[in-house]
Amino acid sequence: MLKFPTPSAITRYREDAFVKRAWDVVGRKVHKEAILREIYRCARHSIGLPVAADSIAVKTFKLQMSRFDELTQQRKALEASADEFLGERSDYQKLRSIPGVGPIIALIIIAESGDLRRFTHYRQYLNFCGFNLSAHQSGTQKGVYRLSKGGNARLRYGYWLAATQAIKSNENSFADKYRRYIRKDPDNADTRRKARAAVAAKVARVAHAVVKTDTEYLCYHEICHGT
Repeated sequence: MLKFPTPSAITRYREDAFVKRAWDVVGRKVHKEAILREIYRCARHSIGLPVAADSIAVKTFKLQMSRFDELTQQRKALEASADEFLGERSDYQKLRSIPGVGPIIALIIIAESGDLRRFTHYRQYLNFCGFNLSAHQSGTQKGVYRLSKGGNARLRYGYWLAATQAIKSNENSFADKYRRYIRKDPDNADTRRKARAAVAAKVARVAHAVVKTDTEYLCYHEICHGT
């Protein structure tokens, strides 16, 4: 995207020349040449507005992409540091076995939770995270149960990120729970938000379980027990 930000940046070269120039840009991919030639053909028939390579729009786009790349490199460095610092800890290894929990989220969980084994029951841990429900009532209206604003907001955010990543897969019970939750009304934004919150709470419950029992996450075990 930095080297070829617009279709015109691609089609300014002949197809063979573009393939040669872009060869190292796309990284290690199967059938790289076929992919590059398909990109070239798409660029030739693109309906995108023609934008000059030296335009303010392209310069701004490149600036944002450069910032994104810098953040990506910083994230990778932080992940490497987390693995180096916590890699031999049993709780870190068990947390990393949970879908959606990468090095940084595992680091957040350990830093914000401390020793998860100190919570004798998972409900205590959910309360600590702020995943407990509280009723909101106004006048004569019936109370509506929502997530409490108490608890550790950073932990909730970490589990929310883990849930967001986990539901993208088709091979874990978190994604299955999310799909079952939104089945009746999949286009409802509020339903999807509640489903993500429910999955985030489940990730927290599983995190407590794998650390407390010193066992790795077992997808088939959860599905069989319908949790």
